[in-house]
Order: sequence, then C-alpha cells, then structure tokens
Amino acid sequence: MDILQTVVEFEIIGNKLWRIFVLFGIILIAFLIGKITKHILQKSAIQFEGMECPITAITMNSIARGVVFLFAAIGISTGLLFLDLATKVAEVSKTVSAIFLSVSIGYLLYWLADVPSVWLAKMSTKTESKLDDMLVPIVRKSLRATIIILVLVQIAQTLSDKPITSIIAGLGIGGLAVALAAQDTIKNFFGSVILFIDKPFEVGNRIVIDGHDGPVEEVGLRSTKIRTLDGHLVTIPNGELANKSIQNIGKRPYIRRIANLTITYDTSPEKVERALAIVKELLNNHEGMHEDFPPRIYFNDFNADSLNILVIYWYHPPDYWDCMAFTESFNKEVFRRFNEEGIDFAFPTQTLYLAGDPSRPLTVGVRGEVPVSDR
Repeated sequence: MDILQTVVEFEIIGNKLWRIFVLFGIILIAFLIGKITKHILQKSAIQFEGMECPITAITMNSIARGVVFLFAAIGISTGLLFLDLATKVAEVSKTVSAIFLSVSIGYLLYWLADVPSVWLAKMSTKTESKLDDMLVPIVRKSLRATIIILVLVQIAQTLSDKPITSIIAGLGIGGLAVALAAQDTIKNFFGSVILFIDKPFEVGNRIVIDGHDGPVEEVGLRSTKIRTLDGHLVTIPNGELANKSIQNIGKRPYIRRIANLTITYDTSPEKVERALAIVKELLNNHEGMHEDFPPRIYFNDFNADSLNILVIYWYHPPDYWDCMAFTESFNKEVFRRFNEEGIDFAFPTQTLYLAGDPSRPLTVGVRGEVPVSDR
C-alpha cells in the first residue's frame, strides 16, 4: 500500500505520475483514433473509386493523408490541459500546441486542395476548350500556396500575440523588399496571366519556340513545359514566353506541301505536257482536298540542270501521319507513271570535254596567238 501511494505521489517536472499517464494515454488514444479513421477512409475511397465517384474518393484520400497528424495535435493540446505547469512553461506549451494544431490543420487543407482540382478536371472533360485544362494545375498550386501563407500568418500571430491586421501590415512592408528581390518571379507570374488572356496555345497543342518543337504538357504560374519530339522536357519561364514569337502548329487548319519535280532537258514539249497532265490527274479531287484550296501545278522554271514542275497541294484536316501516307502514295504513282511514259527525272550532271576529241576540238592557246585549228 505504501509503495502504491509512493508511486501515485511521485512527481515529474512538478506533476504527479497520474497526470503524466493521462497525457500519454490521451495522445495514444488520439493517435489510434487517427490511424483507424485513416484506414476506414482509405477503404471507403477504394469503394467509391469502384463506384466511379472520383470526387468523393479523392476527398476521403485527402482527409486520410492528414487525419493522423490532426488527431495527434488534438491529443497533445488536450493532454497538456491535465498538466500542472508553471506560468511561463504553461504559456510556452500552449504556444507550441497551438502552432502544432495550426500546422496539422494546414496540412489537412493542403491535401484537400486536390478536391477542387479533380472537380475542375472532371468538368474540363465536358468542354472542347483546353483553357480549363491549363487552369487546373494553377488552381491547385494557388490554393496550396494560399493555405501555406495563411498557416504562416497564423503561426506568426501565435508567436507574437499581435492582431492579424498588424501582422499583415508588416508583411506588406516586408513584401515590398521581397518583390524587389523576386522581380523574375513576378515577371513570370504576369507572363502567365498574359498567356491565359491572349491564349496563343493550349495544353496539347504542338508549338515551335526557339527551336523547341513539341506539344505543351503543362502551363504553370512560373513556367510552361514542352515535350519535344525527341522526348526531352523543356521548361520555359512564362515571362520570356510571353515576349517571344510562338508558332502554333496545333492550330493550323491544313498541311501544305510544296514539291519540285525536275525532268531532264531532253524531254520533248509533248512529254512536258504529259507530265503536267499526269500530276493534275493524280491530284484531281485528291484525299484531304478542300474546295477552297485546289492543287496548283505549273511548269515554272528552267533550272541549271533540269526543267522544273512546281506542285502545291493542301491536306485537310491537318493530321500529319495521314498526310504523310497520302504523300507516299502520290510519290509512288508519279514515279510509276513517269516511268511508263518515258519521262526521265533529272539529277545534277557535268559534261567533260577531252583534249583530242575530233568532234569537240579545243582551242587553247596564249593570248594574242591564233589557235592552231584556225591557222
């Protein structure tokens, strides 16, 4: 009996042992409740995913990520109430527990920022415009940044014990100095605003900028990511992107091809006419042709080593691989039909004249002298 009384009356940091046990028990129970709640939420999220309810599922998953931390903070704040602490120590413990609670709430809200993003992504699939697809990651990042700032302001208020208006005023003065030091960041932010207003491209459009050719993967508050045709991921700051010339290949209404068919100089005028007729026949009402863009075929030039036939046609819609397949079939038919008609393609050639050739005598001599052949 004396031993039990001694244990009960034993003190640690001025607190009897039962108070310490109560603190430990409350924290342990809160932690276990958090783990059980997390497990239940994750199981429910899997069920809702199977029921094709993505918003409910992501909400439960988001809460599950921060619920253990939140219950632990609540358990610590509640357990500290049972301790008999000195005034200064009580103030410090109250401040620490308040900060811990603020961080845990902010952590939970940080993951809950995924919920509106998933809802916006779901709504964006119902629209043809891809502008809302570009807004989804920006909304998520903006919400998370706002939550982090609010948590930091709350922590500052807890530590300083000053009204939040005074803290915000102080942040405004400090923000001016930060703004001067972060000019590039602000420039990129306003560059992203200009891109959203002007809309020179959308997510998924293939663009060419500074030699980088590929589809746009993501448009953020600071930069835009382009996946080049080589597979490389290129990140361009929005402040620079807003001031550059952007070639939006994804917005082109058609694909234009300009081809030069070169034939030899010994081709007769009749065969030249036949070559023009063959090309016009092959492109008459061709695949991908639009009535406002008929093909153009002209015998347009005398090259140094060939006669030139200019061929221009437009392919609609601008599907690159379909256009390449049509181009291949067109080239094969031109090659086959020209061979059948005996029309030869030209290639760069040189003619060499040999000394002593009686059919092409050379007249080479010193300036002022009469060539041997003329004596």
